[in-house]
Amino acid sequence: MGFYADHVVPVLIDLSMRNRLLRPYRQRVVGTAEGRVLEIGIGSGLNLPWYGANVVRVAGLDPSPRLLAKAQEKADRILPPVTFIEGSAEAIPFDDRCFDTVVTTWTLCSIPNASAALAEMRRVLVPTGRLLFVEHGRSPEARVCWWQDRLTPLWKRIGGGCHLNRAIAELIAGAGFRIERLDTGYMKGPKPMTFMYEGSARPR
Repeated sequence: MGFYADHVVPVLIDLSMRNRLLRPYRQRVVGTAEGRVLEIGIGSGLNLPWYGANVVRVAGLDPSPRLLAKAQEKADRILPPVTFIEGSAEAIPFDDRCFDTVVTTWTLCSIPNASAALAEMRRVLVPTGRLLFVEHGRSPEARVCWWQDRLTPLWKRIGGGCHLNRAIAELIAGAGFRIERLDTGYMKGPKPMTFMYEGSARPR
């Protein structure tokens, strides 16, 4: 990893994720987590204040030690207890069926092999568990998709591997999940960057 990926990208991610327009999504999605929670791409811990009383503990996975250090500062001041693991969602370092909830917020766009990561999330969920997600991704509008496909190669290079054109609902269903709630639509901002998928899914 070079200087840009190790030092610049984590700062850019943290700044972009602080966008106040993302707060309602966090409240709705993270607030419904229950039991033992695994958060994929916990980053600097911006979701931590939204976990409710039904959460027993949180394990936060992220590949960036810089962002995990920021998250630790937040975790020291809140409940429930949180542990942090540096690693990749493509190889989650936990046993099968040990979490009640997996949370992923604006993370599937940047994981190199999102399908493998989703298969891992399904593996660590109990059979009655839930995947809670909010992600940006592929628009249903052909004109917007045209731009997403053409912007993604450059966007990945400057945005830490972020894809603008991933069809999130298809990826989740293809990894063995049954989607039980899905809301889609544009957030305020440029359309290629702001088509949102929000919802929940259970292992099939």
